[in-house]
Amino acid sequence: MLETTVVIIGGGATGTGTLRDLSMRGIPAILLEQGGIAHGTSSRFHGLLHSGARYVVNDNESARECIEENMIVRRIGRQCVEQTEGFFALTPQDDPSYVEKFIDGCRTAGIDAQEIEVAEALRLEPHLSPEVRRVFRVPDSCVDGFRLVLHNAMSAQRYGGRMFTYHEATGITLRNGQVCGVTAVNRHTGETVEIACQCVVNAAGSWSGHIAGMAGLDVSLSPDRGTLIVFNHRFTSRVINRLHPSGDGDIFVPHGSITILGTTSAATDKPDDTTPTTEEVLRLLDIGEPLFPQVHQYRILRAFAGTRPLYTPGGTSGRKASRNFHIVDHADEGLEGMVSIFGGKLTTYRLMAERVADRVCAKLGQCVPCKTADEPLVHDVDEATLKRAARFFPMQGLHLMADRLGDDLPGVLELAEKQPNNPLLCECEMVSMAEIEYVARQPAIFSLTDIRLRTRLGMGTCQGAFCSLRTVGALTEHGVQLELTPTDNVRRFLQERWGGLRFALWGMQAREMELSRAIYASTLNLDGAEHEQDC
Repeated sequence: MLETTVVIIGGGATGTGTLRDLSMRGIPAILLEQGGIAHGTSSRFHGLLHSGARYVVNDNESARECIEENMIVRRIGRQCVEQTEGFFALTPQDDPSYVEKFIDGCRTAGIDAQEIEVAEALRLEPHLSPEVRRVFRVPDSCVDGFRLVLHNAMSAQRYGGRMFTYHEATGITLRNGQVCGVTAVNRHTGETVEIACQCVVNAAGSWSGHIAGMAGLDVSLSPDRGTLIVFNHRFTSRVINRLHPSGDGDIFVPHGSITILGTTSAATDKPDDTTPTTEEVLRLLDIGEPLFPQVHQYRILRAFAGTRPLYTPGGTSGRKASRNFHIVDHADEGLEGMVSIFGGKLTTYRLMAERVADRVCAKLGQCVPCKTADEPLVHDVDEATLKRAARFFPMQGLHLMADRLGDDLPGVLELAEKQPNNPLLCECEMVSMAEIEYVARQPAIFSLTDIRLRTRLGMGTCQGAFCSLRTVGALTEHGVQLELTPTDNVRRFLQERWGGLRFALWGMQAREMELSRAIYASTLNLDGAEHEQDC
């Protein structure tokens, strides 16, 4: 049996942030995640680091938290954030009287919102509708959710935190009204793991209600499903928001080489209800048209959906439900040693983790201050290392690669130096052979999908059509064995990509899907007889 002080259930931004916080305070902790890194909501959102301006009219407290945490995450997570700034644009379909409420709300929350001339906004964003009436500049930014979770985990592990991915919590052990352990199952081996502990933090996002139920608790948590669209190019350099009360499809976020439009809001009873529909895609395009009139003509790469964990005491739901976070100490219900965190936003993940860690420390009788706002998640790479890396990695992707790798950079560089060459396997996202091989050899990596979550392999414009084939061939050549056969690995990887493509299959997207299908039918016989595969 393993022993620790705190078990955290849930490996998203809040869970890994809590692991980091407790580890930095010197409190032993183990995190359990049922899937790979950023398996849930933290990888299924629009990638916006809120300035808070979206909430200034209806929830000024949330807006204030957002702008404060926005500035902290920019500082400690520089490698995860692109400081784009954002526009709030009033379209002819929006109520002009909302503008004064917006200005007052920004002033109250401490958000710097500056109006600029429409002509200047159109000069900066030439694809924006010329019909917009007023434009305000705010400190919105973009954040890579995958990388933010990974870098929090790296920081936590530097302080002794332990993280078990693909370990599903299956039971919480109680004794005389006190939590004393957690049972988990390794989803790859089926092995049962028992962990003795003094406290459990339930940070399982949309699965939090299920986890609370294991301890005999009944909480008011409603998963809310949101669908988003990914376009194949970056037609805006800034986050573009509709200047109106929060609604569906009113945010465009540039992200690397692509743009994301989101999101919808619909109640669901399944935390893993992440299947979008063609109707939602078409509706989002219609809603997005007042900001970008040509949006129907842009090529869609894929659509995806995620579920938000909304805390809904009193029966509120959808956009009426609070986006604030709520910390519940279940000692109030007669169960000592269990704390849950519900709701919230990725932008405020660090604050949420700090508040949960404060509560845990109070229960343990510890008095150690939080340090997570002061220390960077990963350290900047020195010039000497970058100069050394420039001999093996393409210059145009050097800083992108270094920011992505964080603590893994020295190991990847050492591997690259031992090889005769280091070709790019994923050209869309500039991922090289050394990076993929290094990640593939990690014990927590089982599939091409795991490699994708760590490196962004296959997340660019080809959606894995070319790079998945190159990668599985290169790994086989280098003697790296994953859990599945090469053919089954590629099939599962492509099937996951297909899950986001089929809701937007028309025009160029349909043609490119057929090209991808032909590539794999002719090279790996994926649509042929089983006995002819892996020959």
